Amino acid sequence: MKKLLLVIIIAVLFTTGVTPQTLITLKECYELATANNALSSEKEAYSSIAEIKDENLLKSWLPTLDINASALYNSDIVDFSDAMAAVPAMSSVFHSMPKDQYKITLDINQTFYDGGAIKNARAMEQAELKLNEKQVEIDEYKIRGEINAYYFNIILLGRQKEILSNYLQLMEKRMNAMESAITNGVKLKHDMDIIKSEKISIEQQMAEIESKKKALMKIMSDMTGTEITDLTSFAVPEPEYRNDEELTRHELQMFDLKREQLSAAMKMTQTKRLPKAFGFATAGYGNPPGQNFLEDSFDTYYIIGAGIKWNIFDWNKTKNEKQVIAIQQGIIENRKTDMTDNIRRMLETKMSEINSLEEMIKSDEELLELRKRISRTAESQYDNGTITAAEYMAELNAEKNAAVNSDIHRLKLALAGVEYMNLSGRDIE
Repeated sequence: MKKLLLVIIIAVLFTTGVTPQTLITLKECYELATANNALSSEKEAYSSIAEIKDENLLKSWLPTLDINASALYNSDIVDFSDAMAAVPAMSSVFHSMPKDQYKITLDINQTFYDGGAIKNARAMEQAELKLNEKQVEIDEYKIRGEINAYYFNIILLGRQKEILSNYLQLMEKRMNAMESAITNGVKLKHDMDIIKSEKISIEQQMAEIESKKKALMKIMSDMTGTEITDLTSFAVPEPEYRNDEELTRHELQMFDLKREQLSAAMKMTQTKRLPKAFGFATAGYGNPPGQNFLEDSFDTYYIIGAGIKWNIFDWNKTKNEKQVIAIQQGIIENRKTDMTDNIRRMLETKMSEINSLEEMIKSDEELLELRKRISRTAESQYDNGTITAAEYMAELNAEKNAAVNSDIHRLKLALAGVEYMNLSGRDIE
């Protein structure tokens, strides 16, 4: 039966050409606006940058290959000719070093131990990635304030138009009833003019509301990337908020990430004083070949070695850098505490606003009921000729304003609850 009923409803909609209304929630608008915003691609971009940087850091463990070439001329060289002249047999063995030297080499260097420099550099890059991603989230979160303003204004304008439409129908019924009374001389044409002028005023208000609502829906369509029309129904959120909300704001998380970055920088600084072990090799071709300065001909040669580099004293540069980082950590902690206190104060102010609106809504219900009774009494008095049409319209306007104010207070309460959630950093369900 349920399936049959669903098929019948769909068939009726298609045959009558009626487009069903679509319901959209505030959370959906948040998600759509975030996905449609230009910032949405930045996270992926930062992730790609981090991957490239990390790949380069890992390649620091691979050997470096350098080709070097040089040509030089020495004005003075070691000359054994005078020393060997007294020994005829040796003079032909030892030749003078060539004054010109040429070489081309392939130099290979390999790091064996870097004191954790690469590891800590990778940690710093990861910390920077998290910071960049969190900054994007902070910027995206600011979009919610704009969405809130447009979303609740659209709902309010729609509700105001609905209230005015009801009163417009009432005016039309009253005018239809008055036509025969005026013809029979029971009512004056002046009374019809008063009600007609009120009807025109309501129609003008409705036209203005419709214009504002269409403009806001156009903005919402652009922000969310989805079509929003008069057939779109906006759900009024009912946020669940408490006084003891845990603060999960992205800005506070940003401070924690900055502290992690500084901790990584502290470890990176410490590695500067640790020993570094490395190996090297050189394959070359030159004249003289390698260290054989007595050979005056081109030939190949190679050099293989290993070394350790250890900065045992840096004039307290590392100590000073660590001191700077410690001071920066203190600044970050103070700023986080200050922001936490400010958010707590804003939450207290917002909760006070919520409590005030809740009290106003309770009195709105009583006031609206009183205004409806007064309007019914005024209608009866007008029909009996004891009050004028202007006095009757005044009472109807008072009832209309009470209804509008009641809706405004209800929407303000919902908005205040949403803002309370946003202040604390919690998501709207």
